[in-house]
Amino acid sequence: MRLAVIGAGQIVADFLPHVADVPGLELAAISGRRRERLQELQTQFGIERVYTDLDECLADASVDTVWVAVPNSLHFEVSRKALEAGKHVICEKPFVLEKSELQELRALATERDLILIEAITTQYLANYRWIREHLDLVGKVKLIQSDYSQYSSRYDAFREGTVLPAFDPAQGGGALMDLGIYAIHFVVGLLGRPKHVSYTPNVQRGIDTSGVLVLDYGDTTAVCVCAKDSDGPIRSKIQGEDGWIVVDGPPNVMASVSYATRDGAAAQVDLTKYPHRVVEEFQEFERIIREHDTDARDRRLDHSADVLSVVVAARAATATQKETA
Repeated sequence: MRLAVIGAGQIVADFLPHVADVPGLELAAISGRRRERLQELQTQFGIERVYTDLDECLADASVDTVWVAVPNSLHFEVSRKALEAGKHVICEKPFVLEKSELQELRALATERDLILIEAITTQYLANYRWIREHLDLVGKVKLIQSDYSQYSSRYDAFREGTVLPAFDPAQGGGALMDLGIYAIHFVVGLLGRPKHVSYTPNVQRGIDTSGVLVLDYGDTTAVCVCAKDSDGPIRSKIQGEDGWIVVDGPPNVMASVSYATRDGAAAQVDLTKYPHRVVEEFQEFERIIREHDTDARDRRLDHSADVLSVVVAARAATATQKETA
């Protein structure tokens, strides 16, 4: 995988030191607006070329894959351009903001026989895979609760009237899109698309600063809590008729898993292999692209479409909710 990194934000800076943990990944290029910052990253991590013009980067014949790590509102446009340029695309969460955008990107990828995939760490972490494989330990699942609440470093500025991208509705900001998306992936990855979605957000200046999402599966109910305006203990819990499973910490890290069953079995599981949560997903992306595994691509896109259906319904609720402050 000869990768062009599009963007130079925090997730990029966090992952680049761990590229050596992904055999087969080569840093061919990085593209962004601030040349000085790009050159710093180039020097530090041995990136071959720097581009401040996206089209020039996408025209680079040595690049076969693009990692879209730009603000949420730009995901669709950059991913579309990359696919049209014949590049495989790894796009950061949240994938896109509208169902029609995902449909268009998927059609392009299929037509041009390219890999298109959403980068969402939860789905690829070893502890999450363990839960999927051992969900039957708890018997019939009755309730799932997944919480990701973290007081945002940008919330103080927001309270004072400065609206940064993380709290800008026009740029796909808000608690649901930033933190709640991980809880949605956690639940939908286990149970699939729900029958009904309801979201009760706390709305300030047109954006959800926190909220509670309820996913109705008929005989199973899942509750996702997300907040950027407050914090508290973070964990996910699965309750079944025969036992429970608990994940301590955020659903995008999955640091450890504990379980107990009605017959007395209990244990803690931690299959974490790498210091950074992004490594395992990029190892899988490299494999999918190297093997041109379009079946895996399609399964992942189906999952992303299920998640997006929840997101679209929840964002509609935000648009109609009255201001809380």
